[in-house]
Formats: sequence, C-alpha cells, structure tokens
Amino acid sequence: MGPLLLACGDHKPLAGVTMGTTGTEAEKELSVYECMAARFDVAARQLQLDPGLTKYLRTPNREIVVHIPVILDTGQLEVFDGFRVQHNIARGPCKGGIRFAPNVTLDEIRGLAAEMTWKCAVVNIPFGGAKGGIICDPQKLSLGELERITRRYTAEILDYIGPERDVPAPDMNTNEQTMAWIMDTYSMHVRHTVTASVTGKPLDLGGSRGRREATGRGCMIVTDQALKRFGRQRQQTRVIIQGFGNVGSQAARLMHEAVYKIIGVSDILGGLFNAQGLDIPTLAEYVKEAKTVKGFKGGESIDNMEILEQDCEVLLPAATESVITSKNAHKIKARILTEGANSPTSAPADDILFERGVFVIPDILANAGGVTVSYFEWVQDRQGYFWPEGMVNERLKHIMVSAFNDVVRYGEKHNVNNRIAAYMLAIDRVAFTVKLRGIYA
Repeated sequence: MGPLLLACGDHKPLAGVTMGTTGTEAEKELSVYECMAARFDVAARQLQLDPGLTKYLRTPNREIVVHIPVILDTGQLEVFDGFRVQHNIARGPCKGGIRFAPNVTLDEIRGLAAEMTWKCAVVNIPFGGAKGGIICDPQKLSLGELERITRRYTAEILDYIGPERDVPAPDMNTNEQTMAWIMDTYSMHVRHTVTASVTGKPLDLGGSRGRREATGRGCMIVTDQALKRFGRQRQQTRVIIQGFGNVGSQAARLMHEAVYKIIGVSDILGGLFNAQGLDIPTLAEYVKEAKTVKGFKGGESIDNMEILEQDCEVLLPAATESVITSKNAHKIKARILTEGANSPTSAPADDILFERGVFVIPDILANAGGVTVSYFEWVQDRQGYFWPEGMVNERLKHIMVSAFNDVVRYGEKHNVNNRIAAYMLAIDRVAFTVKLRGIYA
C-alpha cells in the first residue's frame, strides 16, 4: 500500500505546565505522540519559531501503512499490519528502529519517529528520524514465520528505504537476525549487496563492533557526567535499572564493572532488590538459562513497577514507554533519572520530577548511544573499512559528553529543565537546516 500523507493535528501543550495527580488528564496519560508534541510545543514557544515552520517540523514527511500477507506454519494465510513513519529528512537520511509487538500503533510509531529526529539532532549526527513497527506477537510466531513477515514488510516499503533514504535498525523484539533478513531482502531486489541499508547487523554482515553495548554504554557515559556535576563518585552511587533486555542488561554489566552499586533490576516478570548490591555477572548467567531475573537468589523479590520507587541515586528505566507518570512521579526517590528507554516518562510527570529536584537525563540524550554507533556502522559500511572497538567507544564517548554538555548549557542559558533544553537544542538545529535549504515548491 502506498504512503498515507497525514497531517498531525494540534495538541495542547502540557509539558512545562504542572500537572497534579488527580483529574481526568492524570487518570489517562498522554500517548507517546501527544507527549512528544506537548514537549515540542513548549520548546518551539521558547525558541519563538515561526508558526509555519513550527507546523512543518511537527508534521511527519511520510507515513506508510502496509498490510502483510503471510502463510503461517499451519498453512493458514494471515495478514499483519505494518507501519513506517519518516518524520524529517532535512539533515540527512531517516534513521530509526523497527519493533514487533501486539500493541504497536501508528500514533506510537509517529511519536517515536519524531523523537528520533530530535535524538539525532541532539547528538549532532546527519540523520533525520523514522520508526517502524508490525502488529504481531513474536512469542507466538516461529522463526520461519518471523522471517516471512520481515521479508514481506521489507518488500512493501522497499521504495522508501535504503542507505540514502531511510536506514532501519533493531528495536523492541527485533535483533541482528531481523536486520540480516531486511538487508538480504533489500539486496536481492537491487541485485547487489548493500550492507549500509540497515544497522544493528551481525559483525559478519557489516555490523559495527560496540553496537550491541552502545545504548547501555551511552547511558553510563551521561550518568558519569551527571555525577561530576554533583561531585559524587561511582562507588558511592546506588543504581536501580528497570528492564533487563539488551539496554538494561548491558548498562548493568558496564556500570557494575565501573564500580557502581546496582541494587535493583527488573524485567516484565518481576524484580530483584538487594541494598548491598547485586552480583550482576552471576545474575547475567542465571538470566541466560531462566530468561528472566525472577527467581534469582541474590536479591529479594519486588514488583517491577514498585522497584521504581525505591531509594537510590540513579534510576535507569530501560524497558518501555510511560512507566513514570503523574501517578507515581511524586514517589520517585532517585536524584538522577537516566532514561534508557524511549519515552519512559509521560509529559504530565515532567514538572513533578522537576519540582522534586530530580536531575533528568532525557531519552533523546541518554539513550542516543545506540543511534550514534548505528551512524558509525553506516559510515563504516559505506567506506568498507571497519574500526576497532576501542575507537568506536572513544568516539561514542566524545559525542555523548559533548551532547550532554550542550544540553545542560542550553538549559542553563534559557532557564528550562534538561528535557525542554534537549528539545530546544534539537529543534533549533533542524530549523536552522530547514532555513538554509529553503522549502521546495
């Protein structure tokens, strides 16, 4: 099915306006897109953007809806719905992950695509934002069924992706194997191997060293910078990590090795808490077999939402969207909130955290290590020359530290919190590029 060019309606700006914990707005948190739009509106007003430019930057460039027929292992024909939203191409090709989940919506994908635009601009890499998704339950599908879904989805959006157009990457419930299928499908259609068509691939297919750890490493790098601002040492810092997938587990491993004290972790099935610190290497070995942190003997069992409210210096949500809301933001005891997941904090919760003095490192900065090393992978594929892991990590640190300092300085200059500062910095960079290029008509 061809692209549906849908204009995004206006949304009431709520970020920057204090929200209580009662009333209909608090009972029903904003969607991912509404949260992005609310924060965008506050930042755009602070920047005093032209109304026309504001509308242009809020509106996706293209929204693609496809319907994917697949023969299941039973021989039954099933049709899955898929999306790819390309938000902005002013600074370069689109970049963004593809997720497989039963609750994927176009609204969610639209919001995450826009956040990718701002994320790439915050770390100042030459990409615009995109996001994709397929409504399916990977837990109920065989490997063969997942491959057929992935390849047909790729074929449906083939005209709109590629190294110079839109470069997909892994996201929720997708991985290196998924990217290998996409790269192969794309390459078969264009009749030559195009490794730069996706990132997050296996090393043997043009992947980058350091990519798997990149998002977790980036979270640690910006947390280190926050500790420096507060004059605190790693070994004095208690960390709780919600989510033990790739981002959460890698952040836990790296921070444990760097002598942070990891006192709590959780996944979808439950959590663990140990005030004296968890043995992360042993836990990681346990998770390989059990596929969950639940049942590990090195800590007390705790609910995976309750763990957010425990006393610590650093809270690192690395699971899914909207886990910190207006209903629980007032219970957060962490001094630093490092957002490893996309949109883990709803817009109505922002001001509650700010009033409580929580130093928020927003997602479009904190988890940008992944897209930064994806950029490195894209560059290496296009050059046909691959860097040692030490070089990847060194260049990642340089970009993340620079971006952290840029955001904090921007916030201090304009007297806004870190989230709005990150949005303002990103929007300012994209708007400047749009003005230089002009509007083609």
